[in-house]
Amino acid sequence: RIEDLTVKIEELTATSSRLNTEVKNHEKEVAANQDALDKATAIREKQLAEFNAEEKDLLESISALKAAITVLSKHHGGALVQMPRSHMLGIAATLQNQLQRHASLLRGVLTPAERRAAAAFVQAPQDYFDAAPTFKQSYAPQSGEIFGILRQMRDTFESNLSAAQKEELANQKAYEDLKAAKEAEIAAGQAQLDSKTRELADTDEKNAQAKVDIEDTRSSLSADEQFLMVLKEKCSMTDKEWE
Repeated sequence: RIEDLTVKIEELTATSSRLNTEVKNHEKEVAANQDALDKATAIREKQLAEFNAEEKDLLESISALKAAITVLSKHHGGALVQMPRSHMLGIAATLQNQLQRHASLLRGVLTPAERRAAAAFVQAPQDYFDAAPTFKQSYAPQSGEIFGILRQMRDTFESNLSAAQKEELANQKAYEDLKAAKEAEIAAGQAQLDSKTRELADTDEKNAQAKVDIEDTRSSLSADEQFLMVLKEKCSMTDKEWE
């Protein structure tokens, strides 16, 4: 009985040690996957915020350029002399604002000649057109140049907006795929952790009971041994009495 219990306790202790290690490993695995998901979520939130800001900025710029192009197109081809000064100043302000606002985006888009023309127009919109001869047809080249610059800027912004929107869709898809994979790994790891934790608790309970049983058995044997000793002494005394 004691030998069987001793073997059982050794086996349960070994199982408990193994399960403790497995539980810790599963805890680390679940924590690592959760940490990876949390970091990916933080990056995704940052990406989305940056995209929303960029999209809003580009949409505003495209809208402003389209408005300027619409105003200029009404007078393009010789009717600039009839354009209200406020309209011309408005176009110049839009051009200057977009050149400054998106300097890095427009780097390499406009030629040095176009940049000089844009700068001259921004500096003195009325004088830029008045510098040419006064008959109506003379305004076409200058207005055409500014018209072309505005359209080129609008096309560049629209192209960048399209690229940013495609990149946003790809980023969202990649995040959703990663999120699904990590959540599946976390769920599987948590299920294993729960199972091993229950198994460990059951093993430790059985081990504790086995240790109680062996102590009870030893105590019982000790009591039996004491009883036998007393019995032997009594028998010995009885024998002497008979002698």
